[in-house]
Amino acid sequence: MTTIPARADYPLVAHLLRRAGFGGTSEDLRDFASVDYEVAVDRLLDAVDTASLPDDLIRRYHIDQSDLRTGPSAGSYWVGRMVTTDAPLVEKVALFWHRIFATAQTKLIQGKVMSTQIGMFREYGLGSFRDILVQLSKNPAMILFLDNQDNHRGAINENYGREILELFSMGVGNYTEEDVKECARAFTGWTVANTDYMAIKMRNNTMRPYGYIAWQFKYDESDHDDGEKTFLGRTGNFNGEDVIDIICEQPATAAFIARHMYHYFVADELPVPQWPHFPPKDPEAITVMTDAYFESGYNIKAMLRALFLSNSFKSDAARYARIKSPMELIVGTLRLAGGYQWPSSDVYKATAASGFMGQALLAPPSVEGWMGGSDWISTGTMVQRVNFASGIVGDLERPGIRRLVDAIKTRAAHEKEGSTPESLVGSCLELLGRLDVSDETRSDLVDFATSGKASRGPSDSESDSGPGSDEDRSIISIMQLIVATREYQLV
Repeated sequence: MTTIPARADYPLVAHLLRRAGFGGTSEDLRDFASVDYEVAVDRLLDAVDTASLPDDLIRRYHIDQSDLRTGPSAGSYWVGRMVTTDAPLVEKVALFWHRIFATAQTKLIQGKVMSTQIGMFREYGLGSFRDILVQLSKNPAMILFLDNQDNHRGAINENYGREILELFSMGVGNYTEEDVKECARAFTGWTVANTDYMAIKMRNNTMRPYGYIAWQFKYDESDHDDGEKTFLGRTGNFNGEDVIDIICEQPATAAFIARHMYHYFVADELPVPQWPHFPPKDPEAITVMTDAYFESGYNIKAMLRALFLSNSFKSDAARYARIKSPMELIVGTLRLAGGYQWPSSDVYKATAASGFMGQALLAPPSVEGWMGGSDWISTGTMVQRVNFASGIVGDLERPGIRRLVDAIKTRAAHEKEGSTPESLVGSCLELLGRLDVSDETRSDLVDFATSGKASRGPSDSESDSGPGSDEDRSIISIMQLIVATREYQLV
């Protein structure tokens, strides 16, 4: 068993910031390492966003990110929040739920309804799982995505009743086909206001000439099946909230959500369809979270707190045990680079880049969401990942990159015996988020810094003078190689 320090150290804090956020700057690391680890965990869990640009200013200066009609505008609005927030776990958890409760704008047409759903994840994502499921079931994006507007008394549509059990809460093998039907009956009458049936059927979700409709949840009592139902072994006159109560009481639900959390916050697991056939990678971690689930009244924050304080999370084996999702790679790199105080066209490039890497924001490939793990990596997506990250850290016009380069130069100037290739590489690794790399990777980086190629860049191009001084170019080139390493692609 790994010995865990009583007080947070830099490698452990860096690990926490990568998992509970999108990584951290050297200032973040010093700040969080100055307090006990448990305090650092609570600061991340309890943080409230004060840094994201208010919507009224976005409306004034970037109307497209206010209107949110299209996928690029709605996705870029969210990227902007992820990059600028001072409560990164809130956005990380919203991304977690978007991955599980997969809803795609490709079917819904408009982006505003998707942004509203993400806002719901932001508001409820760390609270009671019961409340999350209730809000999800009332969410217009989910209702229309899984066709619950077509779920009527006497003529049920099973789509939502099936997915809330199979993909959103319990997993295959923990319910019957009859439970699916009874669940669907309980959600009859849960539909959408502010539009009409034919407009939805024709995918004409607009109220021209005024633009897209802000859909609202509507409960149609006359269309609700109020007859007796038998669901998961219980019988009664159940409605949607009643079946959610029953779902949340199930040990299978706690274990299913805990395994998703482990997959997202600790280490890559098997793809979800294989879960019924193979046990969890770390049963002890699942038990820690399921205990917290029931002790806290289904509270997600309590589950995460128990996880982050567990030996499973803090052990050396958990570090760099996950492949970064495209958004984790993109947002983490942009947060290092800085310069996003105002809406910018840059976020559109970042949103597009995520799609090229295999994670089109607000457009998961199916209701199963993204599998993650090795699915993120292919010859094509790897090139996109490296090119994006190296392009960002190679831009000295970005204030965060300029600060990084200056900090590394200042550190080198104050070294008593002068800067060496080893110390230069060490400074770059530390200031890019306290990265721990293998001996082989470090040796290759030092060889590159020693060879003199650094001042000409990773391409070894004699004609490319690059930005800034020779010293600037050397530092930039080493950082570009670092973000291309295996370790930077992991989290």
